Amino acid sequence: MYVVATAGHVDHGKSTLVRALTGMEPDRLEEERRRGLTIELGYAWTTLPSGRCLAFVDVPGHERFLSTMLAGVGPVPAVLFVVAADEGWMPQSEEHVVALEALGVRHCLLAVTRADLADPDPALDQARTRLTAGLGVVEAVVVSGLTGQGLDELRAALDRLVAALPAPDPAAPVRLWIDRAFSVTGSGTVVTGTLPAGTISVGDELALDGEPIRVRALESLKEPVSSVTGVARVAVNLRGHGFPERGRALVTPGRWTWTDLVDVRISPVGPERGVVSAGGEERRLPRRLTAHIGSAAVGCEVRPLGGIVVRLRLARPLPLHLGDVLLLRDPGRDRAEVRVLAGASVLDVRPPALGRRGAARAHAARLEPAAPDAASALRVHRLLRAADLTAMIGTSGPDSDVEAGDLGGGPVCGDWYADPEYWAELGERLVDTARRYAIEHPLEPGMPIEAARHALGLPDRQLVAALVRVPFTLAEGRIVTRPAGLPEPVARAVERLRGELAAHPFQAPEAGRLAELGLGSREVAAAVRAGRLLRVAEGIVLLPGADVRAAELLRRLPQPFTVSQARRALDTSRRVAVPLLEHLDRSGLTQRVDEVHRRCL
Repeated sequence: MYVVATAGHVDHGKSTLVRALTGMEPDRLEEERRRGLTIELGYAWTTLPSGRCLAFVDVPGHERFLSTMLAGVGPVPAVLFVVAADEGWMPQSEEHVVALEALGVRHCLLAVTRADLADPDPALDQARTRLTAGLGVVEAVVVSGLTGQGLDELRAALDRLVAALPAPDPAAPVRLWIDRAFSVTGSGTVVTGTLPAGTISVGDELALDGEPIRVRALESLKEPVSSVTGVARVAVNLRGHGFPERGRALVTPGRWTWTDLVDVRISPVGPERGVVSAGGEERRLPRRLTAHIGSAAVGCEVRPLGGIVVRLRLARPLPLHLGDVLLLRDPGRDRAEVRVLAGASVLDVRPPALGRRGAARAHAARLEPAAPDAASALRVHRLLRAADLTAMIGTSGPDSDVEAGDLGGGPVCGDWYADPEYWAELGERLVDTARRYAIEHPLEPGMPIEAARHALGLPDRQLVAALVRVPFTLAEGRIVTRPAGLPEPVARAVERLRGELAAHPFQAPEAGRLAELGLGSREVAAAVRAGRLLRVAEGIVLLPGADVRAAELLRRLPQPFTVSQARRALDTSRRVAVPLLEHLDRSGLTQRVDEVHRRCL
């Protein structure tokens, strides 16, 4: 199926043309048929000469219903632009083409209607010139919906129009903007919309306003179906949900970023081109505007950041991707003026806070050349988890650019992706940080990973571990930058202590003696880590292996034995004997028998 929307000035024959092409009545409301004025979106479909199925979204042309027109055109890839031969280019013709220009629509067919009432050539030339300036080269057909003149040529031109449309991706994440919602007795809530890409099947779980919702049934062109692939007009029967309004969206869970704050690149259109700017010398954008995307229309506040980049604070969150195009409209303008001001291409869906002086302009300079892809997202955010990156750009899996080689061959660790240049910079910073730490803390075996994470401003310790490169190593949660060993002054002091302990292995030095040797708690801890001393308890250090030798001596005593007997056998004091015996208990070399006695194992 293919879907085309109409566009053009009020009463130029859009609905008449759709009726003549399809044999269906696009005006659903009694008031519309009575007044001959389209008020709401209308829907009809036909089969083209090629056999292709073509559905129309018929939009109102009256200035008061511009928001409704945008809701119909927003999700649709191509437009049938209608201009009446007897009136020519009119104000709403201009506003509609400016809207299409802002939305980035580039597939358009011009139909000059009511050729039975006036010479169509002046209107044809005028309309084709204006459409070509805004949308590119367009094919044109002269028709009369009343007499049938040119309808066969129009059908053939529509065939050529849809044949040139890019093929939608059936695996793309779903975003169905709701343009109509109603209740059916016995079925419940039904919503309709134009599905531009992706696939919806009965039983699928989608998200509506961030909440999960199940697809109960599907219809396309009033026929029940089990699955629908974009582009298509679709009606979705929702299981167990209230009554959503136009402008809400059904989306694939986890594949879109729900956000009310976006940074965008402004592209002024129509008469505003070269007049309205984000914040330069030309007339600035108004502070408050209405942003349109799909069938949604939400108020927004505008903050210029620099150049053609602005930040929009939306009145409610929308499901967006990088590269989405919003249309900015000034609802407060006089209706005699074109109210569509600019297109706004989404550059960032998770923009950072900008409190520091000059931060906004610097951020805008980084964003302005950005493309809507994973590499650009990483250049802006530097580090992103796979789920966040997928929600920003919509793609996932082995064929997406989340997995592509231009991102450095995949995640840097776990599910973390990094901008290659930033990742290389982090590696260099880690080397400098770890070496500086080693100089400032010579007695420690290495820099704790948590300290490195804090110094580099990283969100996850995994990232620090992934940055460690030879000759550095990881050991016991630390980044080791040098071979194990003690600083020379400490090593000499430890050797003097070891000499003393060799003569009296169980006469642990007191605090005063350790201080004389220059061995404070940090030096002792370093010697213990280096395997040069054995810490029995706080303030009690012996030679490595002294505990095993003590157990051998204690085995020669009558079993069980007391602390006093052990003290004499080891030629030591009670200050040392008690913690040494407790250490032997913990080591499984001795065992308490009662409150007084122990025995060797």
